[in-house]
Amino acid sequence: MERESELAAASHALDALCADEPSAALLVYRGAAGLGKTALLSEVAKLADGRCTVWTARGGETVNSVPFHVVRQLLHVALTSNQVPDARELLGDRYEIAGPALGIAPPGEQHADPQGVRDALDALVDRLAEEYGPLVLVVDDAQWSDPETLAWLTSYTRRPTGGRSVLVVVAYRTEEAGGPAEEYLQLLGAAAKLQVTLRELTPDATAGLVRAALGEAADDPFCREVWAVTAGNAYETVELLARVRESALLPVESSAGLLRALGASSHGEGLITRLEELGVPATNFARAAAIFGTGISMDLASQLTGMNRELAAECAEQLRAARILVGTDPLEFVHPLIANDVYRSIPHATRTAMHGVAAWVIVNSGRGVVEAAPHLLEVQPDEDPELVQQLRDAAAENLAIGAPDAARRCLERALAEPPLPRVRARVLYELGCATLLTSPATTAGHLRAALETKKLDEELRVDVVFHLAQALTHNNQTGEASHLLATESARTPQGPARMRLQTAHFLWEGVQAVEEDGHARSARLAEMAGELSGRDNTERVMLMLRASDATARGENAEEIVEIAERALLDGMLAPGTGWTDTAWGFEPPALLGLAYAFADRLDRAESLFTEGLRAFEISGWSGGHLAFAYTLVGYLNRRRGRLAEAETYLRESLRLADRVGDGLPMHWDAACMLIDTLLARGHVDRAREAAEQYAFAPPYSSTIVIPDAPSVRGRLLLALGRTSEGIAELEAAGDALTSRGRHNIIMAPWALDLATALAEHDPAKAAQLAAYARDRAERFGTHTAIGVALCCSASLKEGPEAVELLAQAVSHLEASPCAYELAHARVEYGIAAGFVAELSAGLELAEACGADGVVARARRALESDSLRR
Repeated sequence: MERESELAAASHALDALCADEPSAALLVYRGAAGLGKTALLSEVAKLADGRCTVWTARGGETVNSVPFHVVRQLLHVALTSNQVPDARELLGDRYEIAGPALGIAPPGEQHADPQGVRDALDALVDRLAEEYGPLVLVVDDAQWSDPETLAWLTSYTRRPTGGRSVLVVVAYRTEEAGGPAEEYLQLLGAAAKLQVTLRELTPDATAGLVRAALGEAADDPFCREVWAVTAGNAYETVELLARVRESALLPVESSAGLLRALGASSHGEGLITRLEELGVPATNFARAAAIFGTGISMDLASQLTGMNRELAAECAEQLRAARILVGTDPLEFVHPLIANDVYRSIPHATRTAMHGVAAWVIVNSGRGVVEAAPHLLEVQPDEDPELVQQLRDAAAENLAIGAPDAARRCLERALAEPPLPRVRARVLYELGCATLLTSPATTAGHLRAALETKKLDEELRVDVVFHLAQALTHNNQTGEASHLLATESARTPQGPARMRLQTAHFLWEGVQAVEEDGHARSARLAEMAGELSGRDNTERVMLMLRASDATARGENAEEIVEIAERALLDGMLAPGTGWTDTAWGFEPPALLGLAYAFADRLDRAESLFTEGLRAFEISGWSGGHLAFAYTLVGYLNRRRGRLAEAETYLRESLRLADRVGDGLPMHWDAACMLIDTLLARGHVDRAREAAEQYAFAPPYSSTIVIPDAPSVRGRLLLALGRTSEGIAELEAAGDALTSRGRHNIIMAPWALDLATALAEHDPAKAAQLAAYARDRAERFGTHTAIGVALCCSASLKEGPEAVELLAQAVSHLEASPCAYELAHARVEYGIAAGFVAELSAGLELAEACGADGVVARARRALESDSLRR
């Protein structure tokens, strides 16, 4: 009643969903308890019946900490049906990622990336919409949905619709929405095609409801009193009218004074009194049902009460007759308000004890510790080692299904038990690992606490220190990470543990944008790595870091490749040093691949980067890890001269990174590479837009950015005509890099651009910079470096001297795998020498690269009359 506009909106959304070109939508209905949200959802489902497939689910107050509980309800029918492909076929490569979250596959050993699980669920629902036709997903009591389901619903409904035939309908109780649920529900509301706040029934609608239930004889004073007692609350009105029928009360003015007392028996203390009148067994069974909350199993409820099956069935029948429960097996409460009242009527001590027994019953029935975890969380702390272990087991399984927040809750509760002192350090370590993907700052706090316990064995201490340094780096605190590792290395005796800490120290110290003494670090690293053969993973990682450092310093590329080869096992990453291995992280193979890329071994780099991209996709790591992999593949395409493809990968990297957070190191890398690529394409305005969007300006990231961020920003400023600012930026970049001993002119092309910028006003300094670049390029020894340095020198010369330098540049770049640099050199050579054939070849190559700026320059030159035919 009085929901015509809400139903009209739903009808319109269903029409759009079932159109020839389907349009996905999200509808949100919200309001206080008892205003008819559930009834409204039922009407929406009726409207969709026969036109769409409708699946429903409901959140529950006592199960909202079970990860993916609501999404499992939603998709249960599809995943257990024999009418469509089985779940493995539906999910394809994502079966191992989403299967554990959906409860249809055992959890794996690795931590699942929550974003990867959400992406897999997106793909699954899209596929189900194809199999079942238009799909309507209905979620009631969303305020009690588990956070994992709400996070997925939020991300799924905020995606571009793209012709999806899925309508999502959500209802929630406003006064109960708090914590993470409130934030997700606000995001859902903002994304909704329609968000409606339901209002109480008017006196006229209440009168219509009274007469529909009790007959037209109900007089106006009686109807007005019903409205006054219930304040237009639909649920309370229906329940009050049920009590009126049971009491055979005449619906006339003389009976109106009795309504308030009757209404009180529908909720609160009145409901509990009515429940207790049914007897102790029925009351106990109702309490057991309230402990389980929703989807109540007769078997579990009878075990919790200690009843036999027959007595439990009798109690269930009594409660159905009293309009407290509905259904058979599973059972549900008639309304969540009843469940709340019954649950809160259980004395606190009794309630915690019942939760403990419920956890035991669930585990004993083979349903697993994750389902038991919400009950374990409610048990009174009592220094119980077994409870601590159960919570740790539940946390491990939650991590494996992509629910780190649920794991965190379990481990925080385990700490409150509290665990034995020797176990507490491990719980803190596990707690730190649980939050590594979602909150590096929180991780650091837990891991620091683990170190302070002084109850760690040596091997675990090394793991704690390594992951703490990793978390600090990911939180833009690289200096603290480096200091921590230096301190721990100094206190650890000689042996494998110290070697690992020293290697980690080189790793995190090396990725800092600013070092205290880069020369000394490089010398120590070269000395330690000099005799290593790569006999174990610590040595292999050390060699990867040495290859990367030598690349940044501009040492001989052939020697760098030889070092890099020693870091591999039979030409491949050794087990334990791969992209998804947690012992070392993804940074070492990334640095190794970049060393190959700058050494002109793009084949090796491509093999490593595509392996990383595939590894993250297979593992479902769809957050920052996958974003970084797209960055690396994008930059590889930039180096090969596939500029349009590079831009596509880099924009996808930024899209993925945006889902993780703002201003993260991965943003710096992707934005820097994108701006560099756009400048190579000649798209200066788009490069400026990207710089503004991602705040690509000082202060820079505390971690290194490849290519060098100040060098790229200096180039951007020059392209925008802000010459004095660009020169200042490039001069500062050169001072910072050379003071650290970093001389790679491809990784940090500051000298090339600064020489060109100074050519007119300070030719002597420009020539000095060009000579520096040529010297460093020849020491590095790659055809790419030598070729671009020769181009730079040629830009400062005129006549035959410039032509000769450009001819040499083209010769080198023809042996290079970098097509854009060759296209640029060919065009400049063709213009300087007046060779149409060379200019035309450069134009053709520039077009293939997507270098629109070079293409435009070549065409202008071809249209002039100064070229030799």
